[in-house]
Parts: sequence; structure tokens; C-alpha cells
Amino acid sequence: MQVTEEDGGRLNAFAREPRMEVMDTQHSSNINFRLILIGGGLLTACLIIAKIAIS
Repeated sequence: MQVTEEDGGRLNAFAREPRMEVMDTQHSSNINFRLILIGGGLLTACLIIAKIAIS
């Protein structure tokens, strides 16, 4: 832990943070976005068809 001394003699401890990782998510997030979009469209269409069938 990194410890610093503040005004008045108080000590302040900071936890070590993990190293940052740069991840290439452009490809996978694009596929996930398409799947969610298609799934939402199908769910909406099914709900509309069910509403029409019930009434």
C-alpha cells in the first residue's frame, strides 16, 4: 500500500490498483449488439402476434 502524510500528521493509505488492460472488443461487442437487436425485434413481434391472437 502506498502511504502518504497529510497536513496535521495524518497518514492516508491507498490500495494498489490493478494494471489497466486495453481489450479489443470491437468485434465481439458488434456481434453481441446485433444478437440483442435481433432478439429484441423477435420478442416484440411475438408479443404483437400474441396480443392480436388473444383479442
